[in-house]
Amino acid sequence: MKSYSTQNIRNVVLLGSTKSGKTTLSEAMLYEGKVIDRRGTVEGKNTVSDNAEIEQINQRSIYATPLYAEFMDTKFNIVDTPGADDFVGGAVSAFKVCDTGILLINAQQGVEVGTEIFARYAEQYNIPIIIGINQLDGEKASWENTLESMKEAFGKKPVIIQYPVNPGPGFDGFIDVLKMKYYHFTDENGTREDLEIPAQYKDEAEELRSALIERAAEYDDTLMEKFFEAGELTEDEIRKGIGIGNRAGDVYPVFCLSAKKDIGVKRIMEFTIKVAASPAERKNLTKDGKEIECKQDAPTSLFIYKTAVEPHLGEVAYFKVMSGELTEGQDLENPETGDKERITTIYAVAGKKKEKVSDLFAGDIGCTVKLRAAKTNTTLTQPGTEIVYEHIKFPPSKFRTAVKAHEQKDDEKMNEALNKISAEDPTIVVEYSKELKQTILKGQGEQHINIVRWRLKNENKIEIDLFPPKISYRETITKVAAANYRHKKQSGGAGQFGEVHLLICPIVEGVEATNKFKVDGRDLVLNIKGKETFDLEWGGKLEFYNCIVGGAIDARFMPAILKGIMDKMNEGPLTGSLARDIRVYVYDGKMHPVDSNEISFVLAARNAFKEAFRNAGPKIMEPIYNVEVLTPTEYMGACMSDLQNRRALIEGMGTDKGFDVIKARVPLAELYKYSTTLSSLTSGSATFTMQFADYQPVPGDVQEKLLKAYMEQEKDE
Repeated sequence: MKSYSTQNIRNVVLLGSTKSGKTTLSEAMLYEGKVIDRRGTVEGKNTVSDNAEIEQINQRSIYATPLYAEFMDTKFNIVDTPGADDFVGGAVSAFKVCDTGILLINAQQGVEVGTEIFARYAEQYNIPIIIGINQLDGEKASWENTLESMKEAFGKKPVIIQYPVNPGPGFDGFIDVLKMKYYHFTDENGTREDLEIPAQYKDEAEELRSALIERAAEYDDTLMEKFFEAGELTEDEIRKGIGIGNRAGDVYPVFCLSAKKDIGVKRIMEFTIKVAASPAERKNLTKDGKEIECKQDAPTSLFIYKTAVEPHLGEVAYFKVMSGELTEGQDLENPETGDKERITTIYAVAGKKKEKVSDLFAGDIGCTVKLRAAKTNTTLTQPGTEIVYEHIKFPPSKFRTAVKAHEQKDDEKMNEALNKISAEDPTIVVEYSKELKQTILKGQGEQHINIVRWRLKNENKIEIDLFPPKISYRETITKVAAANYRHKKQSGGAGQFGEVHLLICPIVEGVEATNKFKVDGRDLVLNIKGKETFDLEWGGKLEFYNCIVGGAIDARFMPAILKGIMDKMNEGPLTGSLARDIRVYVYDGKMHPVDSNEISFVLAARNAFKEAFRNAGPKIMEPIYNVEVLTPTEYMGACMSDLQNRRALIEGMGTDKGFDVIKARVPLAELYKYSTTLSSLTSGSATFTMQFADYQPVPGDVQEKLLKAYMEQEKDE
């Protein structure tokens, strides 16, 4: 393979819902680019892209696969991404290294929720979109319905470049209003005839071309002036205007495709090469917000956007050259850690096919092997080049489960394997919760987690058990209470003695601390001598007030009293959950000149706090999440009903580009397997996001159940 300059590189990510035909399109692109001489099929399990065993079993993309084609003297880098929201991490990684998105819409389905999701992501990451309406040869293909759904979803952004002739099983060509030609296909290998537009299509073609010229003229003053004067623009001028609008995110050029029959594939590639941005036109953002130009005549820097472990190669690092020229044998460093890395080998990548190359220029995508420490989100630069590129921000998890090895002896092996899987796919999050005493596995959905389970079983020979994770409850109080406790122990020699009197009250936002209280019918005024405030690592606060007068307790024992209180904050008196938002006033006590020591006051404080807590209107708090559901209108009622059964507080409803939106606050305890239920309720057409909001008291009946369950657990132990 020859070396390609930055101007002659195009980096394209294929986006769309499941079954929109991305993998089939990538096969046709590789065929047109002479990388393969025969196109595989998903059903035949022989495509370049879906080459992992699990993808072939499921007949769908699960991983984002980098590919390339050489076409029109251009290196056409392609990333084929999964269509399921569960595997969105692959698309998010691709956005970091691609400059244009080709969004496929299934002509038999129109714009689906998945289409909308990926369009949103592309907009969020500033990726211009070209639309390919695929499967126009399908039994249920409808050009009109697809256009209507696009208009509803994207407004006036879609701009028709082509429209089909004979959509449906007889689809064999289209009218191109940019070229003003009729492209007729004579076989299923992309062989086409470039013909004059038939008379019956001429009027519609002229009308669509006029609309195209008007849109092109909107984005350039010179073009607008010429349009007003002449009423016409040349083909190159139209491309220029549409390109400006596309890069601004205002224009989605629309093309006709049957990837399966290789109809329209060459044209969408030609258009992308001529109109879409080259890497040189897009700036790369650093962690400190600076913009770095993608130039060949600059110090070498690259960004690793993905890592994977592959048979016969070991760990493979996939990267984009962000600036300069990368050469075989070059020494680079990680500016964040100072680690040195040698690029021993460089490959151009088409799925499993790795073609060794001697160099890659700025903007190109490739891979290397045998890096010592560099992982996903690592920048490597020439020594002395202090550039660190902004990390990929992956979407938060939507599914969580507890996991343990079926055989206890496999626990360590399981943890190692999970950490490797997480390194390859950062949307898989593995953490051991000391609070819950569980290993928690998080992902984008149950399908996502099931892939992890399959890999552990088939690649690592480890059976695992998945079960509902415990909930990180919190304990707090709602009123004032006081208690005292004397710890006294005599065992022959030196004894133990410590007595602590304390008062507790809740920390309520906006309510200032006071020193005046009414306890058991009597007024209590405390003399505050010292205050310490602790922001607790699990959320909330503890305020500790020293109100000891007259030397009742020596100052050297106050840290021990604080430790005793903190011990019970770490293991709340109700259910053993963490406690928060409490003010503690230590106002009296006793000590012994010989027997008092630190442990005595730790134990006295712990027990006094425990007793006061139980008398202070204790409440269990639960984590609440903000949930936003995006669903087709016909499933709105089912989604609402299900949320209400989950103790949700509905905060708002609305619409967004043709879909209904529900905003709700939902307890985390009610969200286990929610993604699975939502998919089942809506035939896979709805999606949701969830984000931690705050802690709120659980209802009385729920608290009773939790207390009962905790008591049963303590009995068993």
